Amino acid sequence: MATTPARTAAKTAAPPPRSVLLDPAFLRLWAGTTASGLATWALPFVLGLAVLHRDLGAAGLGLVLAARTAGFLAAVAVGGVLADRHSRREVVLWSALAAAVAAPLLAAGLGRSLVLMTAAAALAGAGQGACRPAFQALTAETVEPGRRQQANAAMTMAVRSSTLAGPALTALLAAFFGVGTLLLGIGLLWLVAALVPGKGAGTTGPAAEPAPRAGFRAEFLEGIREARRHPWFLAGLAALVAVIALGYSATSVALPLISRDRYGTEWVLAAAMTAYTLGALGGALVIARWRPRSQGRAAFAGLAVYGFAPLSLMLPVHPAAVVAAYAVAGIGIELFNVPWFTATQREVAPDKLARVSSLDFLLSYGLAPVGLALIAPAIDAFGVTAVLAVCAAACFLVPAAAALVPTARHFGRTAPATTD
Repeated sequence: MATTPARTAAKTAAPPPRSVLLDPAFLRLWAGTTASGLATWALPFVLGLAVLHRDLGAAGLGLVLAARTAGFLAAVAVGGVLADRHSRREVVLWSALAAAVAAPLLAAGLGRSLVLMTAAAALAGAGQGACRPAFQALTAETVEPGRRQQANAAMTMAVRSSTLAGPALTALLAAFFGVGTLLLGIGLLWLVAALVPGKGAGTTGPAAEPAPRAGFRAEFLEGIREARRHPWFLAGLAALVAVIALGYSATSVALPLISRDRYGTEWVLAAAMTAYTLGALGGALVIARWRPRSQGRAAFAGLAVYGFAPLSLMLPVHPAAVVAAYAVAGIGIELFNVPWFTATQREVAPDKLARVSSLDFLLSYGLAPVGLALIAPAIDAFGVTAVLAVCAAACFLVPAAAALVPTARHFGRTAPATTD
């Protein structure tokens, strides 16, 4: 009889872990993040339809998309500082509202004013850039540490699913609605991103310390200093930039050429990109539950396998081998992305998380256009095989070198606890 209360207490003290998918606060955040991702993806596609309908010229499309990229890069660093200074929820609200306002301005300028469309695209990019680090930090506030990997996997699965189903859905909607209406629909998605997420449960330094704050430049530099405290983060960022600026850029340029010239069909291009997205979905499903003993090294190995994509393009292989290589690359990229986001949320000081996350987006997104701009001249100068060989080698070797950096083994000084 005396032992009965002890057994009951032990039973109630350790309830089974609750899935993050049953958490209403996370589901609201997930819905907002998914809406923002779908709106971000849809804009270039809808503008492409405007070119087909002759509402926008090819040169105009390039100018509008360049303005969006410029707006993103200008705002992502600002958004990181603001999200660490103020409420992350408010930064998400106002940045997503800015992107929502840009949508009707784009529709108003369609076929009438390229200047208005360019300005609106810059505003849309600024809203997108400002909300990215805020969403990343808000995830850390909303989800407890033991469930963040599952949460990040759920978010990346939503983005990949949108990428997979989005073209067909947009093409279907285009049969019933004009481009202007589709642009307004993108604005509605941004309204969802602005209004649906709730407040995070955590508190940050700015809320707890009402003392006067340093200037913007000083706070941005403070975020850089925080990033430098984590050797694994700097190594991972270098590896990610190498894979995106070299590997991804090279395959983006070379895949359409090789699909046309070597295989004589557009099917290889479509199948490879679909396989990449399906592989990424599979990788997110795996990493939602898998906890390797050396999480950092496993993540770097996943990032390195992107090298199989350029490798398959430089060799005279069967088209199925190219498709398989892209599927493997998609799996690997999510085996890196999800632990990378989770480790950043775990290891970085909470009051500097948005600024450090903004560095990730700033460099990876910022250097991708540079890689795209340089790959085509390099192919003309040295040939597609030589360029693909260099890019494949970089994809394999740079992540392998990054895995040897101190603290890279676990993406932190100690192995994270596996509680979910």
